Amino acid sequence: MSKFSVVLRPLSLLLAAGLLMPVPEAHAQRVSARDREKITALQTRMTQAEQRYVAALALVEAADPKGGGEADAALEDMEDVLAECVNQRGCQLGGLLASYKRLLKGQVDGTTSEDELGISSGPVLADPDHVAPLVADVPEAARAAQLLNDHRHAFDEMVEYNPAVQAGIRRWLTDMRPALLTSYENYMNLRAVMWPEWEKRGLPEALLFGIMAKESNGRVHATSRAGAAGLMQFMPATGRRFGLGPDGTGFDTRYDARSAAEASAAYINERMGPLNRNIEMALAAYNGGEGRAARVYRQSGGQSFWSQWSYNEFPAETRDYVPMVIAAAWIFLHPQQYGVEFPRVNAQPTTIKLAKSTTIYELTICLGSNNTRDGYMRVLRNMNPRYQADGWIPAGTTINATTRIAGLYNRYCVSGPRADLARALITADVNAAIIRPQANALHASVAVGDISNAQDAAPVVAPPAAAPARSTPRSHTVARGDTLSSIARRYACSVGQLARANNLRAPAYALRPGQKLSLEGCRAR
Repeated sequence: MSKFSVVLRPLSLLLAAGLLMPVPEAHAQRVSARDREKITALQTRMTQAEQRYVAALALVEAADPKGGGEADAALEDMEDVLAECVNQRGCQLGGLLASYKRLLKGQVDGTTSEDELGISSGPVLADPDHVAPLVADVPEAARAAQLLNDHRHAFDEMVEYNPAVQAGIRRWLTDMRPALLTSYENYMNLRAVMWPEWEKRGLPEALLFGIMAKESNGRVHATSRAGAAGLMQFMPATGRRFGLGPDGTGFDTRYDARSAAEASAAYINERMGPLNRNIEMALAAYNGGEGRAARVYRQSGGQSFWSQWSYNEFPAETRDYVPMVIAAAWIFLHPQQYGVEFPRVNAQPTTIKLAKSTTIYELTICLGSNNTRDGYMRVLRNMNPRYQADGWIPAGTTINATTRIAGLYNRYCVSGPRADLARALITADVNAAIIRPQANALHASVAVGDISNAQDAAPVVAPPAAAPARSTPRSHTVARGDTLSSIARRYACSVGQLARANNLRAPAYALRPGQKLSLEGCRAR
């Protein structure tokens, strides 16, 4: 990894504008001695952070794995200083910005040539507002250097910004705003494995986000009634054409983020070739069928999707789909224009080797929320699509995560009160809450009275005979996704009964597809 793989975080236009505003001299003279001490402390912290960052670059150049983390931490320190300076009376932001600009200039000047780094001299495909660490070495520093320049994006020139797209933007910014923000969070956590597949095929990142937001809101396990599945909603037949589908282990690779990104990029490029690189027509093919799109394009003489004849040849779903995808992509590229503040997502990828058996449900509980809206269940499920949320994952298994999740796991999920609480909650048996009467409690005691009054008593009516119990299978074959709890509910057993009958050990109760379980003591419902 070269030192240029370490990325400076871009400042927003608003913050940058504030940093460049000079502070009036008269104002500076009114600063108290205490404020001056605080300003000096901020300047010292900025200098130390700059030195720490330079030292981290040396580690990166020496192939020391600690370098990347040290560089990120140093940049976070600089951002904290700048944020505090904004609120500190008399703090001159322009001076503190100089450190950041020196580092940024050093990274860009250090590159040998644009061709060697693979940077186009035209508008970039990835928007600097959404720069985040990637698995692949992507020269983001040069992109960040263009942040203060009001360049248009390549995607802006590839689509029409018309009233239909504007109506789509309106919908995303009103009743669909929560879905937009959720899609963004989900995408950023998967960006490291998805975006490189589109980038190396020359496709705009904004288009990837727009399709994913409209198709699945970034939920890896999304399915449709028609049979489409995964982030990019591939139908089975189309998926097979591009290498997606059952992989022999029972897992459908349509649910794998990297595979879905690679296949969707290949599909879009395949469609755009005969459609003269027309994004709207390619999107219409993606949603409304490639045969229909090819026919409409051919019969219209290559007219735009928005021409009246072409537009009316597509079903209503496709006429809605195309502008909604473009609208989501447009907001992704221009969030500030629409007052959208996308959540900051710490998505540096890493892995966790599980110290003990667990489930994604259990991890969700012990990890907590930690400055997120919804916790980490969706992130874990998206990054580990092979595992069911309530399926036990054996100790020693390596799962995908982020650096933040890894830190929280080691702190809260390996041992301690929260880990114990999560285990208690995840293994709680609903059947154990049911208070069952003792057999002798069914016979109420009766006082003996005057026998002469017995004839006046109401006749005793025998209770109706109990319906014959339904026969219960003697065994159950475990299917994929079965848990001991779900099997117990199905056959009206307790988890403990099933575990004892089959010599299963708590708390994991590990099951495997095809395993036969004895249903001793169970009864059918």
